[in-house]
Amino acid sequence: MHFSVDPADAGKRLDHFLHEHLPEYSRSRLQDWIKAGRVLVDGVPGRASSPVRAGAIVDATPVDPPPLHATPEAIPLAILYEDDDLVAVDKPAGMVVHAGAGVHSGTLVNALLHRFGQLSGLAGELRPGIVHRLDRFTSGVLLVAKNDAAHRQLAAQFAGRKVQKFYLTLVHGRVARETGRIESPIARDPVKRTRMTTRLSRGRAAWSEYRVLRRLEGFTLLEVRIGTGRTHQIRVHLSSVGHPVAGDSLYGAPAKITGHPPLGRYFLHAHRITFARPSDGEPVTVVSPLPEELRVWLEGFREA
Repeated sequence: MHFSVDPADAGKRLDHFLHEHLPEYSRSRLQDWIKAGRVLVDGVPGRASSPVRAGAIVDATPVDPPPLHATPEAIPLAILYEDDDLVAVDKPAGMVVHAGAGVHSGTLVNALLHRFGQLSGLAGELRPGIVHRLDRFTSGVLLVAKNDAAHRQLAAQFAGRKVQKFYLTLVHGRVARETGRIESPIARDPVKRTRMTTRLSRGRAAWSEYRVLRRLEGFTLLEVRIGTGRTHQIRVHLSSVGHPVAGDSLYGAPAKITGHPPLGRYFLHAHRITFARPSDGEPVTVVSPLPEELRVWLEGFREA
């Protein structure tokens, strides 16, 4: 692929320039090409962050990514609930749910395959058993289907908004009301594609309800119930009302808090989930206790 840099494109980062001309490829894929030396600028391997100059010639040699396969790995798992149809695991913060761009091992799926051997195949080879997901730096309870029939039933419950999901989160600032509901639609941020936003007129419907559990100096501890499962929903909703989740710098939380150690994750925990058991329809509630690192970090703040 051969490109000449127009004056209007001068000064753009090389990876941004390529993405604008090759939108069918993800930016991470293009950055992999650059790292592998497959993108030349005037015959010299380029750097993703380097600005391109007017008149420069950019040559890109595409390469298909290696196929991803979910393979078993001996990774410890904390099981909160299990029956013949499903398992509820306690996902730690920092663990990716399934393989994707840039992540090929160490995922929850790798651990599940080692523990259980075979899971539902409805979500595809890379996501066996996965009915719903949690962000990488969010911890807590997550349901996994062992067979296709259970997967269909659980997926229908999620789609019908019959699953009750409650989270614990610490947010910056004093939340004025004891309870509240946020109903802003959520869309992909057109400028920063790793973010979601509530600032566009379009978006997918979403609602989050919260209640105050504790008020601390500079922070508020909330229980949040979500009725929809949009990407980054709690994080973007709370940030949109001026209360970003602690540790979530993507949505406006400060990277450092004076007098306190770095958190190293989001203070967001999937605490409780209630669903109908696929085998007999009986309600089941699974609870994940607040992780030790969050409990200890919380103790460093005085009551307000």
